[in-house]
Amino acid sequence: MLQINFVRENKEEVLKRLAVKNFKDADAIITQAISLDAERRLLQKESDDVKAEANALAKQIGELMKSGKMGGIKEFAKNLIPNHSYSKGQEVEAIKARTAELKQKEKSLDDTLKAKEEEIHTLLVQVPNLPNVSVPLGKTPEDNETVFEHGEKPTLPATAQPHWELATKYNLIDFELGVKLTGAGFPVYKGKGARLQRALINYFLDKAIAAGYMEVQPPILVNEDSGYGTGQLPDKEGQMYFVGEDKLYLIPTAEVPITNIYRDVILKENELPIKNCGYTPCFRREAGSYGKDVRGLNRLHQFDKIEIVQIAAPEKSYQILEEMREYVAGLLKELNLPFRILKLCGGDMSFASALTYDMEVWSAAQKRWLEVSSVSNFESFQTNRLKCRYKDANGKTNLCHSLNGSALALPRIVASLLENNQTDNGIKVPEVLVKYTGFEMIN
Repeated sequence: MLQINFVRENKEEVLKRLAVKNFKDADAIITQAISLDAERRLLQKESDDVKAEANALAKQIGELMKSGKMGGIKEFAKNLIPNHSYSKGQEVEAIKARTAELKQKEKSLDDTLKAKEEEIHTLLVQVPNLPNVSVPLGKTPEDNETVFEHGEKPTLPATAQPHWELATKYNLIDFELGVKLTGAGFPVYKGKGARLQRALINYFLDKAIAAGYMEVQPPILVNEDSGYGTGQLPDKEGQMYFVGEDKLYLIPTAEVPITNIYRDVILKENELPIKNCGYTPCFRREAGSYGKDVRGLNRLHQFDKIEIVQIAAPEKSYQILEEMREYVAGLLKELNLPFRILKLCGGDMSFASALTYDMEVWSAAQKRWLEVSSVSNFESFQTNRLKCRYKDANGKTNLCHSLNGSALALPRIVASLLENNQTDNGIKVPEVLVKYTGFEMIN
């Protein structure tokens, strides 16, 4: 969530950058939020003045009572409420009445102030993160910028098959059984297909740990506060599975529980960056998805993924983003998969991201690119919601930056491995996976 102070002081810049994300309601929402904030600041000043008067009154009357100077109390009361006659002994009661009046006013102002803050919050949670100044203009994936491409696309014979046919041929994945058990988008992995899944999970985790990430095994259900903290709520509630009776959400990615580990936490500067990785199944409703692009493993409701997450100091977060991008690229190189890296345009970015790189692998049988990873810097957008902060060397408390990336999502990796490595004798397993699978060929 954007910070109202920044929005107020940089309105034109905020609107300019939101336009890059094609956020249509930006002017109306930002203008209203700034107006409400002006009202809030006036209320805050009035509340502060009332509190100061009440505190000063309590201190002065306390000192007079302690000294036993009743004459002083009478004079104090006359100055407090001028042109008022007191019968004997009523001065203290008058002062108490004024104190009560101030407390009541203070409570009324605080209630009004809280309501005003909630109005501002309701507006700002609708506003996406500001894109980094380097984000390309554009509205659709076709406007994304290719920044790197690696590897030669394999040339397959005319008899080459897409992964869903290979999966059936070698009894690796049963899509129809998944429909029977749950529904479309919930495949059943079998035999060498299941072992390939497990091999990829272990390989990706081992590589992340070797790169300095601490493995965590988080819950796969989260509460509403966690969904709000990373920006899934209120933006994407329709894309998440909801357990109504318990008011819990099945996670769309391990980013949600892992990042929320640091909700309401104040870190020390020397603890940064914090590097976590975790394997989880992921659940996405993918409402409205249909057609040839969702066949087989191309788009699922449940899939496995290894996530890497970093909590960083702001001045280092973009250097870390580049390091994370290179780390994911290194995994794809070891798997010998042709891939490209895209810098997403404003219209194709997520609600919470400031800058995102997508990694896509080439699917030889389908003859198209498949997204297998997104690596993003969220700057302070998530950490402001999470109240994830750190104390610098001067003792000042600052918001951290949060970053995450898929390293990697399994379904389209499996699809590309099956398609790109098919031979007349079966499917060749990448060399780096053989010690995990225990076999070199799928046949």
